[in-house]
Amino acid sequence: MQLTRHTDFSLRVLIYLSLNKNEKLVTINEISSHFNILKNHLTKVVNNLSQQGFIKTTRGKNGGISLALRADEINLGDVVRATEVNMKIIDCSKPPCPLTGFCELKNILNEAQQNFLNTLDKYTLADLNTQEQIFKNLLHYPI
Repeated sequence: MQLTRHTDFSLRVLIYLSLNKNEKLVTINEISSHFNILKNHLTKVVNNLSQQGFIKTTRGKNGGISLALRADEINLGDVVRATEVNMKIIDCSKPPCPLTGFCELKNILNEAQQNFLNTLDKYTLADLNTQEQIFKNLLHYPI
């Protein structure tokens, strides 16, 4: 299964915010520069993460974003489900497949997808931060 850029960027935003131990608000510009992602893309990602309740946003001169939950409360499976627009792996109706109703491919792929999500459900954002200092160094994170 290939994740969309939106989900990839969502996970990067959450990882970056989880490195923030001093509780200061982080800006979209800051994340954009550290990951070399266009600000317009990140704005959409941040809006979605905020609507899903993973992050908090504060507007204004001293505004920014922060995690809405502790890193150990953010389940990776939940993030993927909330950020992937279409979890449908295969569509046997476009174009119509003459094997529909007899072929097991769709069932097998759905089972594989469920196993993929079950694996993600075992981990939280905190599990990604085992190399926190290395992450900070690689991202030139302001310590």
